[in-house]
Amino acid sequence: MGIMDMIQSLAGQTGAAAGTDQAKVAGGFIEALTQHPEGIQGVLDAFKNNGMAEHVGNWAAGQGTTATPEQVQQGLGGTGLIEKTAEKAGVSPQVVQVALATVLPMVIQHFAPNGQATPTSSMGSMAQSLLSKFV
Repeated sequence: MGIMDMIQSLAGQTGAAAGTDQAKVAGGFIEALTQHPEGIQGVLDAFKNNGMAEHVGNWAAGQGTTATPEQVQQGLGGTGLIEKTAEKAGVSPQVVQVALATVLPMVIQHFAPNGQATPTSSMGSMAQSLLSKFV
């Protein structure tokens, strides 16, 4: 089962939560990440290169559970991930920034514990774990 099949299956299981922008953005972001050449490591590098290394460290450690839409824009600016996520989720880039303010710290905590990107092969189970938080 591919990661998108898993996400769609999970979305079906979450009932009303599956229709929320946050759940759509989470699924779209994970799909965009799996297609991004650098994956989660690219996200970590983008945040670090854009002056947000401390935030990434805190999120990876499970501290600072949310970000602001401005921090999302600053950290992901230039990666194309905001636009790709918006396209995949069927929402505007502004909605992506707002939703990722909550989703992104969870993604970093789960996909990059201690600030280290996990191998792509484990992203499916981690996506399942992450999306279960929206139930």
